[in-house]
Amino acid sequence: MVFGIVLISSGVHDHPLASQEATGEAKEKLAECTMTFNLKGWSVFYKTAKGNGTITCSNGQKARVTIQAKGGGLTFGKSEIIGGTGRFTGARNIDELFGAYVQSEAHAGAGKSADAQALTKGEVSLALHGTGRGVDIGFAFGKFTIDRAR
Repeated sequence: MVFGIVLISSGVHDHPLASQEATGEAKEKLAECTMTFNLKGWSVFYKTAKGNGTITCSNGQKARVTIQAKGGGLTFGKSEIIGGTGRFTGARNIDELFGAYVQSEAHAGAGKSADAQALTKGEVSLALHGTGRGVDIGFAFGKFTIDRAR
C-alpha cells in the first residue's frame, strides 16, 4: 500500500499514453545538427590537425567553428580533408556541441586519403567522415576540440 502511494507521489504515470507523450516531448527537444569542415594536419608518432567549419542545426541555430585535433599512437604522414562532414546526436542545442571530444580513429591512404572517426562528449556523439589528399598510415587517438570561431 505504501509502495503505491510512493509511485503516485513520485510522478509515475499509471496511463501508458502519458508516458509515451513524455518520451515524445524529450525526443522533440533533441536538435539534429551537422557540420561541414576542412582539416589539415601531420603526424610523426604524435598527430596534430587544425581546421574550420560550420555547424547547422534543425532548430535554426548556426555557428562558424574552429577545430583542433591532437593525439598519440603509431601514426605517420600528413593529410588534408576538404569538405568533410559530421553528424551530431544527443544534443538539445548548439551550445552542447562545443568542447573536447574523445577520439579514436583508423586511417590509411596514399594520394586520396580516407578518414572516419567516432567521437563522444558526455551524451553527445559525433560521427565524422572525410576524404582528401595526403599520405598517411596508422592509428591515432586523443582529443578533438570544437570551439566557436572568433
